[in-house]
Amino acid sequence: MASLNRVILVGNVTRDPELKYIANGSAVTDIGLAVNDRRKTASGEWVEETTFVDVTLWGRTAEVAGEYVTKGSPLLIEGRLKLDTWEKDGKKNSKLRVVCERMQLLGSRGGAGGGAGGRPPAAKATRGGPRSDDEFTQASSYDDAADVGMPAGGGGGDDDIPF
Repeated sequence: MASLNRVILVGNVTRDPELKYIANGSAVTDIGLAVNDRRKTASGEWVEETTFVDVTLWGRTAEVAGEYVTKGSPLLIEGRLKLDTWEKDGKKNSKLRVVCERMQLLGSRGGAGGGAGGRPPAAKATRGGPRSDDEFTQASSYDDAADVGMPAGGGGGDDDIPF
């Protein structure tokens, strides 16, 4: 039987991330995400329900969250569910959490709208720094254009092709 374990959440961060590094040097951070759901009851009243979800981020995603995410930040999280189980004082405990595989910053730093494609200006790729896959593709096309003498952004016309 086939199975699928995917979670996509959009919500607000409930606490500032605390970036930590484990023994092998990997970055990790845990955040809380508040996800709101608004629905109509049988009597016609609107009810807002908030679900609090624990999310674990690893690697470069954890580092980006540590740098740009603060309490209240709107985020899109894509990942998978993981069940943690442990025993404490003879009692078995379990908790369901999300392991983040992709994070997207929503809104802007100033909180007014969503400029720069929803990414804070400081989060854009810069030369020499680590980049996410989509930032690397976008930034490397500009870097490559500059390296072969093309105008930044590649121009857009056939006359700009260097061969």
